[in-house]
Amino acid sequence: MGIPDIRLLVTLDFEVYGHVQGLNLTKDTRDRCTKAGITGWVKNSKQGTIVGKMQGPKEEVDKLITWLSSEGSPGCQIDRCELRNQGNLSRLDYKDFAIRF
Repeated sequence: MGIPDIRLLVTLDFEVYGHVQGLNLTKDTRDRCTKAGITGWVKNSKQGTIVGKMQGPKEEVDKLITWLSSEGSPGCQIDRCELRNQGNLSRLDYKDFAIRF
């Protein structure tokens, strides 16, 4: 118990399903992650989803996952957001947040 460590760094992979490509979701995800101090990457998949990896402060990552799970960019119709490979980190593996192609 006690005071939660706000500096706790987490890592996770995510995949967003629904009508999500072609609506600036990758760009908006990158912009929001950069502003929140989250590192990693995002890209469109061949299966029509958006996939990526996030690393950063747990509180900020949780906010972004909530946004990706329920809201997303204007025009998105999000069915679900699946999370994989969740864990804690002692340091970040990426220096920024990028869009991959």
